Amino acid sequence: MLTVPDLVSGLTGLGVRPGGVLHVQASLRALGPVEGGAGGVVDALLEVLGPEGTLVAYTATPENSSTSRIYQAAIAGLTPEEADLHRANMPRFDPATTPASPTMGALSEAIRTRPGALRSGHPQTSWAALGRHAREITAAHPLTSHLGPDSPLGRLYDLDARVLMLGVEMDHFTAFHLADLRQGGVELREYRCVGAQGWVAFKAPDLDDLHFGALGERLFRTEPALAATAPLGGTTARLVPVRPAVDLASQLLAA
Repeated sequence: MLTVPDLVSGLTGLGVRPGGVLHVQASLRALGPVEGGAGGVVDALLEVLGPEGTLVAYTATPENSSTSRIYQAAIAGLTPEEADLHRANMPRFDPATTPASPTMGALSEAIRTRPGALRSGHPQTSWAALGRHAREITAAHPLTSHLGPDSPLGRLYDLDARVLMLGVEMDHFTAFHLADLRQGGVELREYRCVGAQGWVAFKAPDLDDLHFGALGERLFRTEPALAATAPLGGTTARLVPVRPAVDLASQLLAA
């Protein structure tokens, strides 16, 4: 079982530094048993980042959206009446109490629920943050920039953040959405989700992540030294700088 000091040593060796802004995308199952579970991992991350650092997690809630893939899978095979009942019972998003989707991983929820964490108010694609830049990252999150430059993801780019990919492959590298949005011809689509005041609909760029795996492979073929990698627990940890990764991915997509 990994201890908090084990993780602190491993993260420091990987290149996580005090005062940095760190977005974590993690599979705790891949990492293996940790003393204190998800909370122990948060303890280690905060210790390495120090009092001037900022820890960030994506806390999206696609379960409350009638335009998400999760919703489409949930109503597959239902009668129209059953689908209406499912929609009526979908949970309303409350930034203070709604858990992050299980698809986000246990660590995202552990960060969201850590005392002092702040969360953006987007009813479908919220982010949580702890530390020095938490308010700057989460304060503004327009409906129409759910994963765009005016969202917390855009703030990570502005703040020259790093992403800790812990047992998670590049097909889930969320910051690639910023590269997609720089390409011409990105179409808008309607999104619908239920928030604290009821259902809302908005038009925003039509985004998906189905090409992220191939894009990540191209990224590291082009710039092998872009990210630091090291074994950690039962998996591999990768530390990716957001700004250079997004800039290079933009160039590769435009080529």
